[in-house]
Amino acid sequence: MSSMRMLFATVALALALSTAPALAYIGPGAGITMLGALWGVLVAIVLAVGAVLYWPIKVLLRRRRRSATVTAPEDGR
Repeated sequence: MSSMRMLFATVALALALSTAPALAYIGPGAGITMLGALWGVLVAIVLAVGAVLYWPIKVLLRRRRRSATVTAPEDGR
């Protein structure tokens, strides 16, 4: 069994090292597309986190305003 693994590893290594270069060209449009997609993902993450944090902060501010108006003494003599 060990000799089969060694043979397989040797053949796999020989195939991996004997590959030819792809000689492919990736134009500038692909980079711009990638940056646009990355920008979209980042904006989506920021908006999702902002939406999750917006509600608790809004509730806290509303409670603080209500308690300030309820406990404030009226000075209408």
